[in-house]
Amino acid sequence: MIPSSKLGTHTIPQVGFGLWQVKDQTDLDQSVIVALDAGYRHFDTAQIYGNEAMLGTALQKADLARDELFITTKISVQNFRKPTVRKSFEQSLINLQTEYVDLLLLHFPVTVLRKGAWQVLESILADGQARSIGVSNYTVRHLKQLKKYATVMPAVNQVELHIYLQQPELLEYCKQEGIVVEAYSPLAHGKGLDDETLAKLAKKYSKTPAQIMLRWCLQVGAIPLPKSVTPERIVQNIDIFDFKLSAADMTTLSSLDKNMRTCWDPTRVP
Repeated sequence: MIPSSKLGTHTIPQVGFGLWQVKDQTDLDQSVIVALDAGYRHFDTAQIYGNEAMLGTALQKADLARDELFITTKISVQNFRKPTVRKSFEQSLINLQTEYVDLLLLHFPVTVLRKGAWQVLESILADGQARSIGVSNYTVRHLKQLKKYATVMPAVNQVELHIYLQQPELLEYCKQEGIVVEAYSPLAHGKGLDDETLAKLAKKYSKTPAQIMLRWCLQVGAIPLPKSVTPERIVQNIDIFDFKLSAADMTTLSSLDKNMRTCWDPTRVP
């Protein structure tokens, strides 16, 4: 059983299965089968990924009870206008073949439109169609702005986070505000996996460099969302709960921070 963290009135598994760039139904079906067998119950998709319907089909084939699953999707930036938020979300529910999602996020802090979009998410939460709501790619500045108009604060902030982009200020702010941080691209798209320091720690703990990176995410308080369609890696990416990095090794890893982004950069968004 994969450990879970408290998320409002329910819980969230501490590792999720990312689905970005998975565009083939067969690949997705096979990946979901392997993931479920390995213990994943947390699946992360988005409107912009174009695979919500594929995930819905794959999970129907798995024939698990809905309350055994944790499903996240995200409102795409082109759907941020108030009437479109609700309409697009209703289509997401149809695609996912579910009456609710466990977590609904705004995908990016779109200037001007994000306030109205957040208000719609609050109404979706009140209607019970999302068990929790949150944001993605929000900086501390964006979260502080949101706090001025939100009646419900985000349960989650999903951001790029890995040993080469550690974002300590954001992690600390979210911790103070009770916001769970999810780490997308926790393996930095494979960049730096051959780092000598990682290799030494992997050897020390009899793990892979990727498992060291994912374990680091857990120990800084984040929920990693690794993505893979390779069965061996899918299994390895969740096999990170049987060891713990020492305080000294966490300090060593902190020295690898390069503020290196591999995805979009929200820091200059007004």
